[in-house]
Amino acid sequence: MKTNQINIHFLGAAGTVTGSKYLVDTGDKKILIDCGLFQGLKELRLKNWEYPPVNVANIDAVLLTHGHMDHTGYLPRLVKQGFNGSIYGTNPTLDIAKIILNDSAKIQEQEAERANKEGYSKHSLAEPLYDLKDVEKTIPHFKGIPQAQWIPLFDGIRARFQYSGHILGATYIELDIYGKRFVFSGDIGRTNDLLLYPPLKPKKADILFVESTYGGRFHPDEVEALPKIEKLINDTINRGGSLFIPSFSVERAQLMMLIFWKLIKENKIPKVQMIMDSPMGANVLELFHRTRDWHKLEDNECDEMCSHFTVVSSYRETMELRTNNKPKIVIAGSGMLTGGRMLNYLETQAQNPNNTLLFIGYQAEGTRGRKLLEGEKELKVYGKWVPFKMQVAEIEGLSAHADHAELIEWMGDIKNKPERIFIVHGEKESAEALQKGIKETYGWNTEIPQLYTIEEIE
Repeated sequence: MKTNQINIHFLGAAGTVTGSKYLVDTGDKKILIDCGLFQGLKELRLKNWEYPPVNVANIDAVLLTHGHMDHTGYLPRLVKQGFNGSIYGTNPTLDIAKIILNDSAKIQEQEAERANKEGYSKHSLAEPLYDLKDVEKTIPHFKGIPQAQWIPLFDGIRARFQYSGHILGATYIELDIYGKRFVFSGDIGRTNDLLLYPPLKPKKADILFVESTYGGRFHPDEVEALPKIEKLINDTINRGGSLFIPSFSVERAQLMMLIFWKLIKENKIPKVQMIMDSPMGANVLELFHRTRDWHKLEDNECDEMCSHFTVVSSYRETMELRTNNKPKIVIAGSGMLTGGRMLNYLETQAQNPNNTLLFIGYQAEGTRGRKLLEGEKELKVYGKWVPFKMQVAEIEGLSAHADHAELIEWMGDIKNKPERIFIVHGEKESAEALQKGIKETYGWNTEIPQLYTIEEIE
């Protein structure tokens, strides 16, 4: 039944960067855009254990912009809480979501087991947020759809998923509801990415939801970052240390592999062991071969690049490599040090001042990565504090997120003046900077919603 009012519930990534979830309630149908996990500050992470302030069983469908954890990581909890609809996304997005959710569940199971064994959990029995069985129950809900085609969802409601760069399969979503167009940016990619094509731009938006991760910040060109990486590697190896790169296993890890491979081919860095320690990353490499239309890499380039890396799949290999002090380059998850195998390396290597920890992506407030960038000299790993003496470096220009100028440019093809613009997926300063930029460029008024607020759309 068509109604005169649509309610938008901001269930995540409102007033913060992580946990993307936006519920569109038409009165007749309830559609969730993204279903991400909160990361970073403890007060946010605790919300992952709470029930969202809506009736999950009444949600009819979930639409995914892309496969990253802060956009898909809550799906098994949603299913556990009674969701029984379809989960739509492009085929690469759903493939990545399967990889990420299985890896996340496995890590949570291992960490809960370790916490119980070593007794550092505050709870009598540590439990994972969800386990592999929960993921198994989630995957059957997945429905892959092609990009750039309108898909009828319900009577009077259709959706289209448009290429947005950022990672394999990533899209922005256009949702037409009774003739009114809602546009959800998801995460917008770079205009000149070494691996991915430029994002497409929306032509119409009545109600616009735009991310603001890098609002007010400007990236140098990726090519400008290469000499800095070259110097960093050489300086680290020359002093007998190793370079550790916490990286999201989807796309940024592959970008770093591409950069290191090219530097070695050009004899600009020494031939030390290069390790990609992520079964998830290894699976994504295989996905690159199957998704030629989504990226710039040729198959032979992908093969040659991979041949230079030791791809670690087993936890036992990780535990052996982390005590090896020979100079090497290690890429491992997670990108903000919220978990993942990089923590195993830091547990044994953080006290070596010859080593370098290199950050190449956004570090959300409250994450270990953000704290180390801000100068923290201790690192909490698996319930104990480890002195941190490594060199810390950050190279901008390698982020998968559009910067301020690219976000403003992405809106440049919208022909109409949007009725409402919601700035989401950003910390306060970034959101306000983008708000100012939109006003100065287009003269459009915008809103910065807060978590759990409800906005009425007439």
